[in-house]
Amino acid sequence: MTPPPKSIVFDLDGTLVDSMPDIITSFLYAFGQAGLPTPDEAEVRALIGLPLQDMYGRLAPEHVPALVAIYREHYPRNFLNRSRPFPGVVEVLRTLRERGYRLAVATTKRTDMARQFVEALGLAAELDHVQGTDGFPHKPAPDVIHRALHALGAEGLWMVGDTIHDIAAGKAAGLRTYAVTWDARAEATLAAAAPDVLQPDLRGLLAHLPPLA
Repeated sequence: MTPPPKSIVFDLDGTLVDSMPDIITSFLYAFGQAGLPTPDEAEVRALIGLPLQDMYGRLAPEHVPALVAIYREHYPRNFLNRSRPFPGVVEVLRTLRERGYRLAVATTKRTDMARQFVEALGLAAELDHVQGTDGFPHKPAPDVIHRALHALGAEGLWMVGDTIHDIAAGKAAGLRTYAVTWDARAEATLAAAAPDVLQPDLRGLLAHLPPLA
């Protein structure tokens, strides 16, 4: 019997793509359009990694549907304003695929939005599957990881992410965890989540994933 392929699962925003400026701009834009006081950017950054509804629910619980609707209309028209893959990401993904690994994204974004975003960034060709969170428990629950691996028919090896939610979800799914900081401000928070590996970029992942026989 042929063993299942080996897979690496990646978070998307903040892990593969430097997308925070565009996300935060669209998030705050919704408050202005709804005629509501705009929260401080630092408040928003602290919520990144949660589903959109939960983020708005923490800051304006009585206005969640309206704010979500405005965001979802504005963000796709503006998500390439400043968002770009982090340095070296494309090369790391290509190297891992050349070494025989299957690559999946598991994100809190909805699947349709995540796939549209990945396609627009030119990353679709480097990934085998893009799985969003659609009506099931979000990270730190492992559901989105399980669904990504099931879609690939693969055995998961590592979960790669930039938030404590990613690390917790990876552990819950039984995967090793690689936390990437990209920004030194996140190092202490991620270290407290006790990932197997904590690195400033994704290049260090290659040392743990030699070519498959």
